[in-house]
Parts: sequence; structure tokens; C-alpha cells
Amino acid sequence: MALKFTTSQVEDSIAIFRQYKKTAEGAMAQVSDEQLVATLDDGMNSIAQIVKHMAGNMRSRWTEFLTTDGEKPDRDRDSEFVAPPATRGELMDSWEHGWQILFAALEPLSDFDLGRTVTIRGEAHSVMQAINRQIAHYAFHVGQIVFLAKHLAGTNWKALTVPKGKSAEFNRKVAAREASQR
Repeated sequence: MALKFTTSQVEDSIAIFRQYKKTAEGAMAQVSDEQLVATLDDGMNSIAQIVKHMAGNMRSRWTEFLTTDGEKPDRDRDSEFVAPPATRGELMDSWEHGWQILFAALEPLSDFDLGRTVTIRGEAHSVMQAINRQIAHYAFHVGQIVFLAKHLAGTNWKALTVPKGKSAEFNRKVAAREASQR
């Protein structure tokens, strides 16, 4: 998933977060404003609700990441799953704000910080554990966003990775590119 070879856990984690952000945005771009708030049934969340939840989680987890608990006392997690922002613009502003907080917290870190202790819901985590916990959490929700967007876009869906049935063609292009770089 990382686009650049690295042996830095922090650098690699940032690259993974950026890839998940890009993937979710590619999926959301393929649905209408109405589809952003659509659910498949009463027990499911819409893309907008998932985005609202992720943004709330990012604000809580990454604000004052090293010095305060990752579950902020003013967070109302249950409210993240109701009444999403009224417009795509408001939703995307919330999304961007969450990611800005995340990257502002991670970019100053070095791999030496990975052993430091942070808390989430009163439980001690190493910085590395906290980062990995959030990578897994966001990957889960990005998968939901992609699934919903693909379902809702139907035949208009444009693959975000190698399209189905195109692996051999993709592999030939990679091999040709590698051969030309030798």
C-alpha cells in the first residue's frame, strides 16, 4: 500500500493513512449527494454517517494526541451516526478537518516517539499501538464507504484499483515499465 519504500513506521503509517483517505474520496466522488445519505436498510449507516463518525473519531483521537486521552470528554460518539451534514461541502469540510488534525499530530513524530505512552479510553497504548489501532479502524470504515459507493454507483462505478479482469494487462504494464527503467 505504501507508495515509497521506507523503513520508518511513522512515515509508512502516514502514507497508509493518505492512501485510505484518497480511496474513500475516490469512492465518494462517484456517488450523488442523495446517495451520500442513502442506506441499504434501517440497520446500516450511510456514507455520510460513516464520514461524520470518522471525522469525529479523528478529532477526538488526534487532538493533543500525546498529552490527552484519545477519547475526549466532549465527544458524543452516538451523535456521529445521526443527522449528517446537510451538504456534500459541509461533509467534506468535516472530513478534511479530521484528516488535517491527524496529519498535524503524526507528521512531527519520529520513530523514536513510537514507544511513548498515550491513552485511549483510559487504556495505555504505545504510540505505535495507537497508530495501528486507528489504521485498522479507518481501513474498516473506508471499506464500508467503498462498498456502499460501488453498490450505489452501479454500472457507473469506476474501479479505484486494478479493474476486475484487467490483472494480466496491469501486470504487463508494470513489467514493461520495470524493463524500461533498467
